[in-house]
Amino acid sequence: MNKSLLTNLLALVVMACGWFFAVPWLWAMGLFAFSGAVTNWLAIHMLFEKVPLLYGSGVIPARFSEFKQGIYDLIMGQFFSKENLQRLLAEQHDQDVVSLKLAPVIEAIDLSPAFDALLETVQKSSLGGMLAMFGGAQMLVPLKEPFIENLSRSLIELADSPEVQQQIKNQLHQGDTIDLLQPKIAAVVEGRLAELTPEMVKDIVQQMIRQHLGWLVVWGGVFGALIGLFSSILPAI
Repeated sequence: MNKSLLTNLLALVVMACGWFFAVPWLWAMGLFAFSGAVTNWLAIHMLFEKVPLLYGSGVIPARFSEFKQGIYDLIMGQFFSKENLQRLLAEQHDQDVVSLKLAPVIEAIDLSPAFDALLETVQKSSLGGMLAMFGGAQMLVPLKEPFIENLSRSLIELADSPEVQQQIKNQLHQGDTIDLLQPKIAAVVEGRLAELTPEMVKDIVQQMIRQHLGWLVVWGGVFGALIGLFSSILPAI
């Protein structure tokens, strides 16, 4: 079941029980838990969707150009670096390459900067202030591995696509030097990235991290419940 929905429903049940049985501390726990969970759910929703009258919402699709540029820099800086192209040219010189096995190259690339860039985007968004209340950016660290795994898989799928494979092999067969080959490959990569729309970028990031962001809603409810409990107990002390 959806973690966010379950947390909100549980908070509502606790709040209803507190009201029905006239238990102030239980009512406070449910109320604060619900407010914490709903607030974090709304913040996560605002990352991906534009909400009318709420400034800063829809930050992921709004900054899709920066996302595409980051992917381009990553691919050209590490994936198609001069060293990797020299290796490909050496393979082409030795034999007629039927299929370029680029997966090992991608798997060896450090994709941490891509996650760091996404983390910076989240921190600068409307969710940043709420994250600070629950441990800051450290709350998102568990998302790093699944994000990198998904991004690596996406890059491998891109590299193995017939269009990209054929374009690279065509350039290799022309016998160009590295300095001439890099701009041509860059043009191919730019062409593929140009096909991305804000909606597609939003879907890509959602697939990578949204299910894991549900824990923010859970912890928002937990901390909210604790705050509600303390707020009802403290006056009696």
